[in-house]
Amino acid sequence: MADRPILVLGATGSTGRRVAERLSGAGHAVRRASRRGEVRFDWSDPGTWAGALDGVERVYLMAPHELPVEPAFVDEAVARGVRRFVLLSTRGVVEMRDERLLAAERLVRESGVGWTVLRPDWFDQNFDEGFFRPSVLAGELVLPLGGKRQAFVDAGDIAAVAVAALTEDGHEGEVYEVTGPEALSFPQALDVLARVTGRQVEFRGAPDDYRAVVPADLAEEQIRAWDALSDGEPTDTVARVAGRGPKSFHDYVVGAWEGGAWRG
Repeated sequence: MADRPILVLGATGSTGRRVAERLSGAGHAVRRASRRGEVRFDWSDPGTWAGALDGVERVYLMAPHELPVEPAFVDEAVARGVRRFVLLSTRGVVEMRDERLLAAERLVRESGVGWTVLRPDWFDQNFDEGFFRPSVLAGELVLPLGGKRQAFVDAGDIAAVAVAALTEDGHEGEVYEVTGPEALSFPQALDVLARVTGRQVEFRGAPDDYRAVVPADLAEEQIRAWDALSDGEPTDTVARVAGRGPKSFHDYVVGAWEGGAWRG
């Protein structure tokens, strides 16, 4: 197994990129796959699956936002010799009744081979690489979460847990909730960002605020899902699995700011 490449899907994304970098840095052969990566992989084109899976026994498995993990891909992967999946899911998947990701979790559990499920909290990188970035630059973030606290987690810490699950024994059959070291509300997180960068971002967290800026059907669906979330308390997963403490949100903001984030 050690000599075979590890397939990383979504290898140009926030977590996949970091998983691939960590694996390569540790001396593992990596097959970076995405629609525009070193190896072309497209969920909508089964003809791209075989080339990605050839000779692979371990897979970092994720699907882009809103896309399902195709059962046929998991079946083909197992038939071609894959013996371990590490699946990126999300924290609160049960409470929110996220059927897309719950179905993906069932697929790997029932695949007949080793599996580990990662359920990270909200990514730190949502603020500088992801869907919060335009709001930060515009000075206003609208999200119907009120004062609920989330244990924001750095994508590098998610990657560290994923790499351990891909390369070490003892992680099969585990569901890991991956978090940062503290739980912050969105106003608290934006206050950290303001203190580090000087950039003020207003938070509007009422459901009616969200209804005013998002199409009605989507707004109601997301409000219902997020309303089911409770405060996201920190876990010890990063320390226990990766062998070091997780990065704080403050340290993430400092690093992102020093790297040029939010200056556009």
